[in-house]
Parts: sequence; structure tokens; C-alpha cells
Amino acid sequence: MTDTDVKPLTKKDFASDQEVRWCPGCGDYAILANVQGVMPDLGVPRERLVFVSGIGCASRFPYYMNTYGFHGIHGRAPAIASGISATRPDLKVFVITGDGDALSIGGNHLIHALRRNSNVKVVLFNNQIYGLTKGQYSPTSEVGKITKSTPMGSLDWPFNPVSVALGAEATFVARSIDNERAHLAEMIERAAKHEGAAFVEVYQNCNIFNDGAFDAVRGNKANQIRLEHGKPIRFGEEGEKGIVQRDGLQLQVADVADVGEDALVVHDAHRDDPSLAFALSRLAHTPTGPTPIGLFRQVERPVYGLEMQRQIDDATLRRGEGDLQALITGGDSWTVG
Repeated sequence: MTDTDVKPLTKKDFASDQEVRWCPGCGDYAILANVQGVMPDLGVPRERLVFVSGIGCASRFPYYMNTYGFHGIHGRAPAIASGISATRPDLKVFVITGDGDALSIGGNHLIHALRRNSNVKVVLFNNQIYGLTKGQYSPTSEVGKITKSTPMGSLDWPFNPVSVALGAEATFVARSIDNERAHLAEMIERAAKHEGAAFVEVYQNCNIFNDGAFDAVRGNKANQIRLEHGKPIRFGEEGEKGIVQRDGLQLQVADVADVGEDALVVHDAHRDDPSLAFALSRLAHTPTGPTPIGLFRQVERPVYGLEMQRQIDDATLRRGEGDLQALITGGDSWTVG
């Protein structure tokens, strides 16, 4: 059989035989359909795709994908995925996680997977709440959030997931919204094709425990600051608003009619210095008004798993096969007793 004889895959080929069990109306359905729709466009066989998850509503995801999958424990998905990617660089590895799973118990694993530039694609479903455990506040919940675990209001300052990823020097960072079908598909596909660690935050509505958290931007294009590389940053119903830079790196919203087109910041997603991307992420710490979505940063850096394999190959070539017993008993070892 030749390549031309292979039947192209479709969205249905990536849907498993498992019943999808999320609350009716949950934004997870839209994300799942979107990811299943993107997979055929990658041109990657199903047996070379792996979806890894931790614990949470989003973590059911691997069951619904007709690919390889691994349902891990709370917060550990980035560590598991990094190991898979490092030992099997021929696989395309995705991490499906939520704001609680990734940014609370899994925060350390997430930032190290990103800083190492492990070849994993992290899709973070952010609904600003713990859904699976029935409505406790999460690391992205706003200050003052009334929940079962914070009856007088949360005191915690929330994480901005995009800022966290940029602070960890992730080489690909993007944000989208669950019901923005075309935009989300573009971000997922671009992340999947990126060589190295990719991070995509998705604003995902939890209609049971945190309904309407993203109403300011979800379906409201007037508040969506769409970032496009090489273009002036404009937004609004008629593009009447724009982003200008004042006092060093301070970014502000301005009326284009007042400042002129030439004063607008031109987005450069490929800048090696992440400071502009970080400043953009701080325009809206929480999505209650004009909020950037799209690709914040995409740069190239050596991929961890490939560099590790090169070291192993080089050591083997120069020294021959390793001797585990000699390693255990040699050098810094002592006999006790």
C-alpha cells in the first residue's frame, strides 16, 4: 500500500466510542469538537498522537479521543507528557488540563515543562473555578469570589495563565475562547505544529458553577483584542480602539482617532525578548473588559527531548555502551558496616 492509497482521516476518526459525559451546556464540548476537527489537518496518524490529562472535568478528554491517552493524577500531566515526549520524539503529545489541575498542585510541573521547552502542547481549560469537586475557588478565581470554600470571599490574588507561561519563557503562548470556533482551531493547529513547548489558554464557560465568567469577551468582539503578528493592534466594532505604548513598556488603550494609526503598537509575536508579549498579557489581568486573545509569542529554541537524545547518542558514540553496575559501584560510593 502506498501513501496515496491511505484514506484521509476525518473528524469522526478521532471520536472514540465512549459516551461524552460533561454537564449539558459545558464549554468542554466545544473544545473537544474543535480539537477533533483539527486533528485531520495535522496529517499525523492516530497511533502517533497522545493525550495526557490529570484530574478535573477537562481530564476526561483522553477517553473521548480515538488516539493513545493517559489519565494521570492531579497536576502531574506535564511531567508524564514530558517523559513520553523525551523518550518517544516521534509522537505528538498533548496535555489537557484545567486551571486548578495546572496552576495549583501542578504549577511546578507546568512551569518546568515550559521552561525546558519539552515538546508538549498544553491546552489549559480556564473556567476560574473547580468544577469536578463542585465549585470551590481556583487559582484563577477573582478576589472576593464567593464559593463553598470561600463563603466570605476569596482572599487570593489570581494567576494570569498567559503571564505565567510567558514568565516561564514558553516558546509558544496563545489564548482563545471555547465558542470562537475558527479562532480556537487556528490556535490549536498552530500550537500542534510548533516545535517545542506550546501553551494555549482557553476561556471555558462552566455554566453550573461559574456561568458567565467570560461574558465580557465571550461572543463580544468589541472587547476582543485580536493579536495578529505584524499588524497594528486595533479592536472594537469598527477598529476604533488601539494599543499604544507610553512611559517605556506601559501599554494603554487609546482612541485611534486621537492618536493616529502610526502611534499604534505593531504586534511582534516572534520577538525573542518576551517583554512585549508579557505587557500585552497584563492589559487585562482578568477578562472583565478589553482582553487580548490570539498568539502572544512564538519563538524557536532547542527542544529538550531532542537535545537529550543528542547527548545520549554522543556519549554512546564516544564511550560505547554504558555499564550500569560500574556506575553504581564506581566514583562516589561507600561501603558501610
